[in-house]
Amino acid sequence: MASIALKSFTGLRHSTPEPSHFHVPLPLPLARHQRFKVSASKSSPKLTNRNLRVAVIGGGPAGGCAAETLAKNGIETFLIERKMDNCKPCGGAIPLCMVGEFDLPVDIIDRKVTKMKMISPSNVAVDIGQTLKPHEYIGMVRREVLDAYLRERAEKNGARVINGLFLKMDLPKNKEQPYVLHFTEYDGKKGGLGEKKTLEVDAVIGADGANSKVAKSINAGDYDYAIAFQERVRIPDEKMVYYENLAEMYVGDDVSPDFYGWVFPKCDHVAVGTGTVTHKGDIKKFQLATRNRAKDKILGGKIIRVEAHPIPEHPRPRRLSDRVALVGDAAGYVTKCSGEGIYFAAKSGRMCAEAIVQGSENGTRMIDEGDLRNYLDKWDKTYWPTYKVLDVLQKVFYRSNPAREAFVEMCADEYVQKMTFDSYLYKKVAPGNPLQDLKLAVNTIGSLVRANALRNEMEKLRV
Repeated sequence: MASIALKSFTGLRHSTPEPSHFHVPLPLPLARHQRFKVSASKSSPKLTNRNLRVAVIGGGPAGGCAAETLAKNGIETFLIERKMDNCKPCGGAIPLCMVGEFDLPVDIIDRKVTKMKMISPSNVAVDIGQTLKPHEYIGMVRREVLDAYLRERAEKNGARVINGLFLKMDLPKNKEQPYVLHFTEYDGKKGGLGEKKTLEVDAVIGADGANSKVAKSINAGDYDYAIAFQERVRIPDEKMVYYENLAEMYVGDDVSPDFYGWVFPKCDHVAVGTGTVTHKGDIKKFQLATRNRAKDKILGGKIIRVEAHPIPEHPRPRRLSDRVALVGDAAGYVTKCSGEGIYFAAKSGRMCAEAIVQGSENGTRMIDEGDLRNYLDKWDKTYWPTYKVLDVLQKVFYRSNPAREAFVEMCADEYVQKMTFDSYLYKKVAPGNPLQDLKLAVNTIGSLVRANALRNEMEKLRV
């Protein structure tokens, strides 16, 4: 398949919204037009003749949602993003609850996936999705479409969106001084070189991804990261029918030693990709193997875009400093095992912005590190268990091909599918059935025992 360069997709958005056929209750603290109950510190100085100024660096889901929340709640908001047509190599899956919680129009969703195939190293395929209700689905989006929509919505709510490259920031010497941001703005008037500018703000949200310059500015520390590699492949229409509402996930040492390969449907093409932390230099070899595993279904396809990007594997050692906080990939909020990041990016951006709104009394007071600490405390309390569980699952089931075979075998269990989808779609720990939980535990142990026995036999054959 030959590779060609194309301009970014503009999306298939329509002016007439499709009526929603489901209802996801909005959690009370996140209702769209709610004015937050504010509780600023008594020591926070009142601002005179102006509102609190906050810069959001990065215009992905984290930055877009943060900027929107800030702007519509009294904060003078600046959103700086260099690549307005950024096409991050991202599977693009979003949970059902995100559609309702973040009020996303259905026309930015390319596909509603209701079926999945989990395919083992020996190519045993398990169908997943039989427990989904008629209105339930996993949304598939293109990041250039989703990100642009969230930025536009932030701008409509009052944020100033700047097409610019963030360079560095000068840190304040006391609690009253501003942060001075240095960036290059690209507005078409200075050719392709842009114009160097500075901006004074009271607080900064770093939503600028795994290679965050904001994180470097506050010495937030490094973390392990994966390389995600993805090719967008336009396949013949008759083959696209197969992927109309179906996504595939491949596991095995051939596609990734510590992650999985995927084929996810988009508007008029499929995204084929993989990722790895431990063998980054072999990423193209793993990508070729993923393509080969799916070759019969994508035969005749043409690669229309190639994308690669670092993906964080765990939170940074430091996620805030004074009046600077990190969100999304910049903070390290991507789950292991599943590699999910879009929802958690958007959620962290909103939660951080809410903490600023509350601490500043809707932009009328200065904030301090304590206000941003409220965001981190709430985040860790809500989501830390999810990250730890998925970390354990990855270590247990992605360690060898026999273990992956056991993992796929488990996925065939209807109870496993129900618990997994309920937790994923609604981002809540689904209450289990004690008897079924006991059965699941026994089956899991049995699968792992068989996997271990198979691995031992394979090692004997190598001797």
